[in-house]
Amino acid sequence: MFQVRTDEPSYAFIPNVPTPETNRYGKTIQLVDMRDALAGKSLNINGDAGIGINPNRYKQHGFFFNADNCIACHACESACSEKNNLPPHLAFRSVGYVEGGTYPAYKRLNISMACNHCDDPVCLKGCPTRAYTKFAEYGAVLQDPDICFGCGYCTWVCPYNAPQLDPIAGHVQKCNMCVDRLEVGLKPACASACLGGALDFGIIETTPENRDQLHTVIPGFPTPDITHPNIRFQQAKTLPREMTRPDSMPLRYERDDQGQGQFKTKVRELDKKREWNLRKLRSREDPLVIFTLVTQAVVGVFLLLFLGPMVGLDELSANAHPVLYPALLFAMLGLESVALFLSTMHLGKPHRFYRAFNNLRYSPVSREVAGVAVFFNLLGAYTVLTAFPNLFAWLPSGTSAFVGWGAVLAGPVALYFMHRIYRIQARPFWNHWQVLTSFYGNMLALGSVVVLTAYALILTLQGQSFAVLAQVLSWPVAAGLFMEGMGLWFHASDLNRGGAEGAASHYEQRTTYGKTYLARNAGLLLSTLMVIALAAVGADGWVGVAGWSIAMALIVTTAAVGRALFYVLVIPTTMPGAFFWKNRGFQEHARATGLAHMPQVGVVPDLH
Repeated sequence: MFQVRTDEPSYAFIPNVPTPETNRYGKTIQLVDMRDALAGKSLNINGDAGIGINPNRYKQHGFFFNADNCIACHACESACSEKNNLPPHLAFRSVGYVEGGTYPAYKRLNISMACNHCDDPVCLKGCPTRAYTKFAEYGAVLQDPDICFGCGYCTWVCPYNAPQLDPIAGHVQKCNMCVDRLEVGLKPACASACLGGALDFGIIETTPENRDQLHTVIPGFPTPDITHPNIRFQQAKTLPREMTRPDSMPLRYERDDQGQGQFKTKVRELDKKREWNLRKLRSREDPLVIFTLVTQAVVGVFLLLFLGPMVGLDELSANAHPVLYPALLFAMLGLESVALFLSTMHLGKPHRFYRAFNNLRYSPVSREVAGVAVFFNLLGAYTVLTAFPNLFAWLPSGTSAFVGWGAVLAGPVALYFMHRIYRIQARPFWNHWQVLTSFYGNMLALGSVVVLTAYALILTLQGQSFAVLAQVLSWPVAAGLFMEGMGLWFHASDLNRGGAEGAASHYEQRTTYGKTYLARNAGLLLSTLMVIALAAVGADGWVGVAGWSIAMALIVTTAAVGRALFYVLVIPTTMPGAFFWKNRGFQEHARATGLAHMPQVGVVPDLH
C-alpha cells in the first residue's frame, strides 16, 4: 500500500461526497454491489494482499480538468513521471495546448490529458493479448506490460493517445490511475501536484470544490462518443472563434455558432506545395506494408490455382503442369513465411507472438492472426499433398480437395478480418469501406498477374501460346484494379465531405505527398490500360512475357506505394501537443539533425 505522510495536505485526499446513481451515459456509478462476491478483493498492489480503506472503492472515478486555471507548468506531468519512474521519451500524462486570436487578444488554452479510464475502453477490446482489464475498483482501466507483446494496436484505437508504446522496453504502458494512492484515499499524483487548481479527481459526475461545469468536450478534445471517457471539463473564459494547434497536425477547431457553441475539428490548410517526399514513405509499419500485400497476393494466387481448373482453365491444373503447379505453391508458401516472420518481428516482444490468440472474442488483431494462421497451415498442407501425392496415398481419397476448400474459405475470411483491424473510429482516414475493396482488389490483381506472368514464362519456354489464358486472367486483374480505383475515388470524396482528421489526412495526401499520390493514381490507371491493351491485342511469345512482366512490376509498385501512403497519412483523433513535446514535426526534425540521440529531448527512438 502507498504510505500516507503524516503531514499530507487536505487537498490531496479524495472527498467523500454524495453521488448520483448513473452517469450521463446511463452507466451505473456504483460498479459492484457491496454484497457481491467481487467486493472486498485485494488488488495485490506491489504484492500487498491488503484491501483499501476507501469507502467509495467500487464507484467509478475520473478526472476533472478546469482549463481556465491551467498555467502549463507541467507539474502534473512531472509528478506522474516521477511516481512511475518513466524514461524521458514516455509520459502517461501530457500537457498540450491550442491557441487563437492575435496580439494583444491572443488566447491560449492548455489541456492536461492522460488515460480517461473509459466506460467503453476500446483499448481493452482491441488488445489481442488481453493485457487490459477494467476493474470494479474505481473503474480503473489497467494494463499489464508483462502480458503485452508490443503490437501497439491499443495506441491506434485510443482517441486520446493514452497508451504509450516504448520501443526500447518492447511493450505498452499507461496511466494506472494511481490505484495504490486511491486505496488509502489519496488523489492520483498528478492531481495532487497541480499548482493552479486545474486538475482534480473524484467520483465521476460529482462537482469538485470551486467548479461549476462538468462538460464532456473542450476545444481539441476528440468526441466522447467513441469511448465515453471518465473526464469532465470546465472552460468558461471566452475564446476566439478559431483555435489552432502548435504541433504539425493540419487541424484547427472552429466554434459552431449555429449549434451549441462547441468547437468542431476542421482542416487547417496552409500554403503547402505539392511534393514527392519519398523518404517519408518509410515508417515503423513497413513490415505491415509487406505483410498485408504479400498475404493478399498469396490468397489470390491460391484461389486462382485451386478454382481455375474448375471453371475451365485447364492450363492451371496440376495435371497440365505437374512441376510448375506445386513450385508456384511452394513459392507462395515461402513468400508468406517471410511475410509472417516480418510481421512477428515487428512486435516489441516477438517471442510472445503466441499471445495474439488470447482475445478472439473482441480483438480484430486476434481474429486476423487466427485467420491467417488457419489459411497458412491449410495452404502448407495442400501444397505438400499436391506435390507428394504418393507419400500420402494412405490418406482417405479427397483429403487434398477437402484441405484445399478449407484454404479457399479461410483466405478471404482472413483478409476480411485483416481489413477490420483498420476500421477504427479514432483513425478516420482508415475507417472507410475502401480498405476492404483495396484488400480484395489486391487479392485479385496481384494474385492473377503473378499466376499469369509465371505461366506465360513457362508456356513460352515450352513453345506454347498463352494468349487465351492471358485474355481470361486479364479480367480478374482488371477487376481488382477497378475495385482499388473506385474505392480510392469514393474514399477521397467522403473524406472531404466528412471533414476533421480524415479530411486533414487527404489534405496531406494532396500536398506533402501530392506528387507521389498523383503518381500512384497514374500508375493505377496506366496498369489498368496496359492490362486491357495486352489482352486486346493477344500479346504472346516473348513480347507478351515482357509486356505482362512490365505490367506486373507496375501493379506491384503501385500497390506498394499506395499501401505505404495508407500508413503514413493517417492522422488520429489525438490530443494536441506542444511546439516541441508530442509534435510529429519536431520529432522528424530531431531525428534528422541528431537531437533525437539526446535522451533529454524526449523523442521516442525510431525502433521496431
